[in-house]
Amino acid sequence: MTDTVKTAAVIGAGSMGSGIAAQFANAGVPVLLMDVAAAEGPRNAAAEAGIARQLKTGGFMHPGRATLVTPCNTEDHLPRLRDADWIVEAVVENLAIKRDLFARVDAARAPGSVVSSNTSTIPLAKLVEGQSEAFARDFLVTHFFNPPRVMQLLEVVAGPATSAAASARIRTAGDELLGKTVLACRDTPGFVANRIGCFWIAMAIIEAIRAGLTVEEADAIASTPFRIPPIGAFGVLDLIGVDLVPHVWGSLQTLLPATDLLWTYDLGAEPLIRQMIAGKLLGRKTGAGFYRVNRDGARRSRDVLDLGTGTYRPERKVDLPSLAAHRRDLRRLCEQDNAAGRFAWRLLSRLVVYAATVGPDIADSVADVDLGMRLGYGWGEGPFQIADRAGTPWIAERLRREGEAVPPLLAQAAEAGGFHGAAARAPAPGTVAATRRRVVFENAGAVLSDIGDGVACLEHRTKMNIFDNKVFEAVGAALTEVPKHFRALVIANDHARCFSAGADLGLFLGRVKAGDWAAIDAFLAIGQDHFLALKYAAFPVVGAAFGLALGGGCEVLLHCHEVVAHAELTIGLPEASVGLIPGWGGCTQLLVRWARKPGAMKGPLAPAAEVFPLILRSRVSTSALEARDLGTLNDHDTIVMSRRHLLATAKARALALAEAALPPPPPAALFLSGPSGKATLMAGARGQAALGQLSDNDLAIADALATVLTGGATDPLRPMSEQQVGALEREAVLTVARRPATIARIEHMLATGKPLRN
Repeated sequence: MTDTVKTAAVIGAGSMGSGIAAQFANAGVPVLLMDVAAAEGPRNAAAEAGIARQLKTGGFMHPGRATLVTPCNTEDHLPRLRDADWIVEAVVENLAIKRDLFARVDAARAPGSVVSSNTSTIPLAKLVEGQSEAFARDFLVTHFFNPPRVMQLLEVVAGPATSAAASARIRTAGDELLGKTVLACRDTPGFVANRIGCFWIAMAIIEAIRAGLTVEEADAIASTPFRIPPIGAFGVLDLIGVDLVPHVWGSLQTLLPATDLLWTYDLGAEPLIRQMIAGKLLGRKTGAGFYRVNRDGARRSRDVLDLGTGTYRPERKVDLPSLAAHRRDLRRLCEQDNAAGRFAWRLLSRLVVYAATVGPDIADSVADVDLGMRLGYGWGEGPFQIADRAGTPWIAERLRREGEAVPPLLAQAAEAGGFHGAAARAPAPGTVAATRRRVVFENAGAVLSDIGDGVACLEHRTKMNIFDNKVFEAVGAALTEVPKHFRALVIANDHARCFSAGADLGLFLGRVKAGDWAAIDAFLAIGQDHFLALKYAAFPVVGAAFGLALGGGCEVLLHCHEVVAHAELTIGLPEASVGLIPGWGGCTQLLVRWARKPGAMKGPLAPAAEVFPLILRSRVSTSALEARDLGTLNDHDTIVMSRRHLLATAKARALALAEAALPPPPPAALFLSGPSGKATLMAGARGQAALGQLSDNDLAIADALATVLTGGATDPLRPMSEQQVGALEREAVLTVARRPATIARIEHMLATGKPLRN
């Protein structure tokens, strides 16, 4: 972890500023949150409201991190800035207000501290005008995206006077400390993501109005074929706020020459936009924009603004045959001579032409532009990747046929066959693929490879990294090969969002329907045996956990000697949501952990009382910090803010454990409460059922789970081994798997991806 920033301050406690402060706190950094002093009441009210907002909206990864944020005000507490290594300004986008604030900050801060502005549109050169040389030397633009905890992109702009040390310090802190992907931008209006994104929004909306399309049709065409989120351009503007059009788009147009293509799409001058602003139809903030949500009890419906009349009507299903036929083939869609095809071509051609025109001015590479749009706007691909998928030479040739000028960058890319060459297909740094030296074992389910320095890596290759027999075959190979040729094992993979989603439910369901209970028991037994072998291996086993680690994905991590977890880790045992209970040692290992957890209640029933509601309610963490509370991570497990550093950190921990040469842990002995403890757990469950909180099927699952967690017919004075509790797990899984309600839950999950509470 970087130590370049040990303390921070954020000035401006709105949604963005308080979110930035919360992200500092998430990283364990004490931070001052300042805003103007209240004229009446508590003087720090604005900052206190900002902290409360982040607690309510999930800006903090753990409620306890809010204590690292100190509410202040700019009238009484500016001298406290002397203690801050990094001061972030996040006040209103008003140049005069910012300049005045910077002069006051400069007088209060410590020499060498870094000051940055979170501006999204104002050039750095204008911000430092009139400031001291020392201030300009320590000043940058750091443009976060909202919400700061969720959005990965951090655009950083250094000026000609910015010192190399200040720039390096903030880029390192943004990456390692705050977990952001830092994109170096030039000092141009809108930087990278908003320059392209604001053009795309304005262009898509105005082209849709000109084409006579409905809001639903335009957003549908602009999303799936382009691999852009289904919210579409109209939905994005609702999210941003229609009232920001004069400020954001107006500011961009003021800074850009009249030759810029953004002037072709003057969103602020569009009559419909003016009408919406006047009528307070501002989007989500007012409950009505291009879309209006209606709620009638639990029922939810949407109305849509008619672009011709400016009045609302019920949302309609999109019926565009060419879109349905070619939604996955953008080029074919653009070739259709109908409204959908013509609109898709306008979107594609205008986007690519604009990106190719301004790209050389705003970024160092086409890859940087694509990165900005993927991370800043959530696109699946950036504009140049979209062009290559559709066919860059085809785009250039069609533009020429239609009499349009082809920007030089587009012409060069067309001659080369595309914007992205072989370098774009190279593995990204920090991934398993980039570190893999040779393959030791490989099958359809997983690969065991050498990642250097005497460390092997076990990597899933199944859909959603589920566990099946092929994966267990690879685990077995790791147990055999690692002690022969390596010092340690890391379990990691390069999936975009999933460490492992658990067991192969389709395989499980097929065996249940076939009544092949022996095969199911064997499947459970092989998982238990392999995971316990990892736990008691003579070599260190470190899990590199991120994204979703559910069911079996959680269970394998519970057996690792250590886990290095990305801060945004969703981990837990949600088997009850598909009518099952954990069967690969999840129940057992959580009991072991809660029996040893510092500060936890002691006694035969205490661990079961903690674990029972976690599993029955399918409780999963919303962060790695919360996972520590739940026991799915240990207090000594490492948490990293940046996914990019996850593998390297896991490898370093594995080597450190190998160097320490610690012996395997002694086998765990569990003293469980037996039938009396089960009666206590079930009394509570029946009380919840009486209140309508649990169904009859939930009670059946609870009964099986309580049997496992309390040791069946055990005597509280008699120790049970992990294998004995594991046998109870397998028996319980086989019991609940025979229930028709469980089959219905599994089928529903496989069909919809959502739990069925039957």
